Amino acid sequence: MGKSALAITPANKSEPWRMLLWLLMAQIMVAFIGRSLGPLGVLIEEDLSLTKAQVGLLPSALFLGQAVASIPTGFLADRFGSRPLLMVMSATLGFSFLLMTLQHNYGWVLLLIMIGGIGYGGMHPTTNRGIVYWHVQKQRGTAMGIKQMGITFGSALAAILLLPLAETHGWRIVVLYACIVLIITGVVAYYLYRDPEQGKTDNPVKATPGSTFKAIAGMAKNKALLLISLCAMGINGSQMALNTYLVLFTYEQLGINLVLAGLLLVVSEVGGSVGRIGWGVISDRVFGGERLKVMAIIVTITLFASAVVAFLPTGTPYVLLVPLFFVFGFAVSGFNGIWMNLASELVPKEQAGLSSGFSITLGSMGVIFLPPLFGLVVDQTQGYTFGWLLISFLMLIVMMLLIQLNKLKKEQQSASYHQ
Repeated sequence: MGKSALAITPANKSEPWRMLLWLLMAQIMVAFIGRSLGPLGVLIEEDLSLTKAQVGLLPSALFLGQAVASIPTGFLADRFGSRPLLMVMSATLGFSFLLMTLQHNYGWVLLLIMIGGIGYGGMHPTTNRGIVYWHVQKQRGTAMGIKQMGITFGSALAAILLLPLAETHGWRIVVLYACIVLIITGVVAYYLYRDPEQGKTDNPVKATPGSTFKAIAGMAKNKALLLISLCAMGINGSQMALNTYLVLFTYEQLGINLVLAGLLLVVSEVGGSVGRIGWGVISDRVFGGERLKVMAIIVTITLFASAVVAFLPTGTPYVLLVPLFFVFGFAVSGFNGIWMNLASELVPKEQAGLSSGFSITLGSMGVIFLPPLFGLVVDQTQGYTFGWLLISFLMLIVMMLLIQLNKLKKEQQSASYHQ
């Protein structure tokens, strides 16, 4: 590999942070469009006359696209750099959602959302690679936390801006204009962001299809990585169920004004943004890097928060809902950084990129299947109680998986010690 990427630092020390700004801007705008399906779900439901299960399939389609894109985009980012992919991924999501606003057939809407999910999901490895190459090791945790915060910030922005505008002007025209802004953002990021010189010359050895599949198969045989990915499947799915149905639940069952219901989603996403950095700090400074303990705390909070939400009565004071959904979001939306750290730390350093892509792909399965299942439960029971209790039940399963993972790590440490 020659000189280390970490040894090459730009003369201007602010350059990595300026590059992070363009990565963050692209990440925010992609989340602003992709995650708009949650707050706008109630309006899309009315427009297309959908059931709750069909509403749940909207984010599922998005994350099916992400699952398809994660590993291939990681290889493309390694081969061509982040710069061209910033524009390609923004355009993929922007044009597909723009076309989606012109459709009235539910099947076409789902297909275009799935194609958009390729752009949404592909932005993760694209921006991750930029951070790895621009930031030295001691800066990467902070830089990654800021970048990951862009996802929840973009989602919160969608609830703040798009929902009130869509209620007044219609969701189609609002999303159409937002898509145009996203496409322009991708072009701006392409012209203003640049890959560092080391990133341009540090091309990986071209892998044959056989070696690629062999590497992926190796990830599938890593029991610890599989267990944490299964845990992420449950938490990821619960996170998206919360994002998809929070507005519908508080609007329909609790009788909250639609704009105020959207603000609760903002509160939840702000909690998630705080959690993405907060849990990392807690795991480093309080638990000395013991991330499994932090995951157990996150799962416990999610379990109790969903159980409390399940039994909220109509007319619950808004002032009580704000801290409840902040804590819910802090846990279930804030776990992402801990998950990514665990996924990369369970394998040798040189396999960290592939392991995170593998784990994202598997973890996305929860987002694909849980929201429509949650919606189906709501449709069948004519209420949200059993839907929220489904999340509590899932957290019990995740806790058992974490216990198994902890035992496995202890066995591996013991075997390593005796060798």
